[in-house]
Amino acid sequence: MAIKEKDTKDNPGFPLGKENYRLMAIGIAIIIVGFILMSGGKSDDPNVFNPEIFSFRRITLAPLVLLFGFIFEIYAIMKKTR
Repeated sequence: MAIKEKDTKDNPGFPLGKENYRLMAIGIAIIIVGFILMSGGKSDDPNVFNPEIFSFRRITLAPLVLLFGFIFEIYAIMKKTR
C-alpha cells in the first residue's frame, strides 16, 4: 500500500502548522513585554514608600498588554492552517 502524497501533506504529525507556531512565538514575546512593563517601582529604602508603583504604565498599560498577549495566543492556537 502506497501512501498518497496528499495524505502526508494534510497530516504531517504536528497538531499545528508553521504559521501557528510563529504566531505563538509573537504572542509569547508580547506577554514578556507586558511583564517587563509591569516590573520596577521598588524603593531603595524599605521604610520609604515609593508612589512610582502606581504609575499608568504598571497599573493600566502592562495589564492591557498582557491581556492582548493572552488573547493573541488563543487566536494563534485556534487559527486554521491552509
